[in-house]
This record gives sequence, C-alpha cells and structure tokens, in this order.
Amino acid sequence: MKLAKRPEAERAVDRPDPTIRLYLFHGPDDAGSRALADRLAAALGADAERIDLEPGQIARDPALLADEAAAQSLFGGTRHIRVRGAGDEIAAGIEALLEAPRAGNPVVVLAGALRPTSRLLKLATASPQAIAFASYAPEGYEADRVAIAIAGAEGLRMEPDIARRLVAAAGGDRALIAREIEKLAAYLDATPGTLRDVDHDAIDAVGAGTGDASPQGLVDAALTGALRVAAAELQALEASGLDAIPIVRAALRRVLQLAQLRADADRRGSVADAVAAAGKAIFWKEKAIVESELQRWDAASLATIVARLTELQGRLMAPGSAGEILAADEMLAIARAAAGRRR
Repeated sequence: MKLAKRPEAERAVDRPDPTIRLYLFHGPDDAGSRALADRLAAALGADAERIDLEPGQIARDPALLADEAAAQSLFGGTRHIRVRGAGDEIAAGIEALLEAPRAGNPVVVLAGALRPTSRLLKLATASPQAIAFASYAPEGYEADRVAIAIAGAEGLRMEPDIARRLVAAAGGDRALIAREIEKLAAYLDATPGTLRDVDHDAIDAVGAGTGDASPQGLVDAALTGALRVAAAELQALEASGLDAIPIVRAALRRVLQLAQLRADADRRGSVADAVAAAGKAIFWKEKAIVESELQRWDAASLATIVARLTELQGRLMAPGSAGEILAADEMLAIARAAAGRRR
C-alpha cells in the first residue's frame, strides 16, 4: 500500500490484519520505528514467538524470509519475524515473501533512512500485503505528546511544561526521552496501575535531562560563547556514546525558540520583556541562559544558524557521514561566533 500516515501505522500495529505480510518501518527515528515494532509484538500476544534475522542472512538466501513466514511455531502458537538494520540488500527476499503462495507470520523490517528510489521501499508501497511508515523525530507539540504518552505507559502523569523540559533536554530523541522517563518512574515508584505526578522537583532530584548524555548543556555553552565549556561538554557526550543527531536536533530546537523570542524582543524593544512574556514556554531555571543567548544573536544570525543546522541534519542522515566530527565542528563554530558577540 502507499506510504502510511502515523494514525494508519498505529492502527495497523495495534490491530494486526492477517493479510499484511510485511511491516516496513524506516526513517531517521530508529527509536520510533522500534516502538511501533514493539506495539505490534504486544498486539500479537505475550506468548508470540519472535524470530530475529540478520539482513546478511536474507541477502545470501532470499527464500529464507518466505520460508520463515510460512513456518509453524514449534509450540503451535503465534510467531513473527523481525529484521533490523535492513536496506535494499534484502529486496529479493521481500519480493519472494510478497509473491509466496502463503505466509501466515508477519515480517517486521526496521530500516534507516531510505531514498524514494529504494527498491525495498518501492516493493512495500506497491503491495497490498505490506504497510510502510517513515519515522521522524517528533517536534514541538508532537514531541510533548510523545513524552506524555511514554510517561503514561510508565505510570506517570506529566504536564506539558514538564514534558517540554524533558524533550528539550533530550534533543527530541525518543530513546533518550524514554530513558529519562524510566528514571523518573523508578524514583517515584510508579506503575501503570498507580499514577504518580511528575513535577520539576522530581526531575531535579533524579537529574533527569541533566546527565552526561544530555546535549542541552553543549547547546547552551555554544550559544553563549563558552568555548571551554562547549569543548568539555563535547568530550562528555562522546564518552557517553551519544550520536550526533540528537545534538543537532537539540541545537535546532533552541535556535528556533530563540528566533521566535528575538522577533518578539525586536517588537517590544526588550529582551527581558520578551522572555517574561513567554511564561511557562521557558522553564524558569532556563530563563537566565535564554536571555543571555538572546543578547548575543540578532534575527539574521539566528536564521543563518537555522539554515546551517537544517543542512547539517540532512548530511548526518546520509550513509557514511562523519556525524560526530561534523556536529562538533558546527557547535564549536557557533561557540566561537558567540564569543565575539555582545548586544
């Protein structure tokens, strides 16, 4: 079928259709794709058997996928097949799966960013026995909604300003958001059947959104021209194993926020008034740093940074990119520029 929209994809995994043989979840948000795959597994039942195959196995034996999809579970129950990190190398196997006389067991393929010309993507979107969905990192209110939903599943009740703080600290990365929420749930002794309220004190108590893996410290150091701090933050993030995309997304979110505030500050004639007028849109502990950042950047410069970060994000998603190096160079370039700016 055609590329699905999110509501269609969510319905498809929550209420599996036995005629669907292939679920292709692709795009740059790997955590979002995994979340959909896990929802499908949950819908199939706790006793469903999961078979994991590597793309290389299917590339070497294109008939393997169709054979596994048609095979009976050892105990006669439901089974499903999952393939991670796949690309066009499994296209022949997918073609055999979709053309097989019978299947029975659904196949979930988790792929990264696929080009529109991808053979794998074309096979999925052309078949009525397949569904394809592209996962992108949530942004804005959608990101807040995702955080609130993840929190709810962990037994936490979260107001939008709390969710916004977590999302900003995690750079919009769904996996990091989920990890921070897990920490909060453990601290508050939350369970799905016993809701606990999350407030800023709880976040401060467990350090949610402020650990070594958070990119927000780096972003703020760069935008205020604190070169030594930015370099130290980069070292900490490298040691934590955090990849470049959450860093760039965190920077882009902050700069877009600053661009809106700068426009308001120019209308009002006062940075402080614009920050005050933003109210809860800015976490109270961040108001001072946001005001300091605004003092350094005019509207034209912020527009330039947005364009550069957007272009960089696209480059990072290309195969074989030197992600961490490119992101580090860009953040240090911003820090050097900020160091010489005062308004």
